[in-house]
Amino acid sequence: MLFGLLPASGKTTTFTFSTGTDFFAIDPVAVRSKTTVIALTLVALACAIVSFLATRIRHHVGPWLPVLFGLVEVFAFLTWAVADKVNPLPVTGLLAGSLFLATPLVFGSLSGLLCEHSGIINIAIEGQLLAGAFMAAVAATLTQNAYLGLVAAPIAGIVVGLLLVLFSITYRVDQIIVGVVLNVLVVGVTSYLFSTVLKVNAATWNSPPRLPVLSIPVLSKIPIIGPVLFQQTALVYVMYVVVAVLQFMLFRSRWGLRMRSVGEHPMAADTVGIKVNRTRVRNTLLGGAVAGLGGAFFTVAAGLAFGKEMTGGKGFIALAAMILGRWSPKGALAAALLFGFSDNLQVVLGVIGTPIPSQIMLMTPYAVTIFAVAGLVGRVRAPAAEGIPYVK
Repeated sequence: MLFGLLPASGKTTTFTFSTGTDFFAIDPVAVRSKTTVIALTLVALACAIVSFLATRIRHHVGPWLPVLFGLVEVFAFLTWAVADKVNPLPVTGLLAGSLFLATPLVFGSLSGLLCEHSGIINIAIEGQLLAGAFMAAVAATLTQNAYLGLVAAPIAGIVVGLLLVLFSITYRVDQIIVGVVLNVLVVGVTSYLFSTVLKVNAATWNSPPRLPVLSIPVLSKIPIIGPVLFQQTALVYVMYVVVAVLQFMLFRSRWGLRMRSVGEHPMAADTVGIKVNRTRVRNTLLGGAVAGLGGAFFTVAAGLAFGKEMTGGKGFIALAAMILGRWSPKGALAAALLFGFSDNLQVVLGVIGTPIPSQIMLMTPYAVTIFAVAGLVGRVRAPAAEGIPYVK
């Protein structure tokens, strides 16, 4: 409701939807800022009242109500933040950038759920992303081929996964401690190599080419949907495939059933002939490869040279996306898109210019992460046997 009091009367907010490549143009939409924000705030208040009353009578309203509440609040915030600005808010660009920035979070969360569904807690996602970024930058620079960098990145993730397997499965060390130590190890190794090799001779070791944007014919020209979904890099298209395949395989295949049984009740799985530790090893290495592939985003997909600790904690946000997504690929995708949106929002609003201090905008993705995960405390359940070593 505070947003409704802030825009002065007479101010307008303009949203644009079309790009130069669309089949047809959608006219910009201008709304009265204060009136729109107040109306949206009333809708959000009505959603809150309905949710409260449903809770009181113990009636389940489903996920649509919190989703509606979130969309209304975001629209209200954007209407207020861009009120009377010279530059309109490019909705299509905001959504396309959000999907792009969500890419490493999706791969990281998929890595986490692959490991946890088989009983291994993977805190080392941050290290696997960083190792993948390093390997992609070096391989792409040496070959001057961004796609070879994309192929090399999973190898680095697998190497970190091997260390996780060695200590958590073979030596049965506490998996959370192992994950934290591996993160620190990868930071140390990559920082050392960056300072002694990559930084000294950047032209040879750290000048990776960028993955080109691939526009899908016809589909990329559909207004809004086309630029968002079908004008992306190859890494984003690989992400679509990986999410769809894992969603099917995890819940509709024998492989997924065996993996989930190992994560829920390993003794029962062993009784029916499933090799528990072998399954855990395979899935941990697969998870490492997926996270390493996500690390390629930071260098060859973003078009940046490798830098110290350039992943910036995205591995931990990926863990939050996995939890928020309730350990399912499609849920992890939705949660990662939420965090990607909050990440891109600070960039877009910074370009347009808003009355919000830049420091607050920088902390937005992390604040969203905290509130999103805190709201799920006691409402989601992890695989029952995660973090518990299996001894036959």
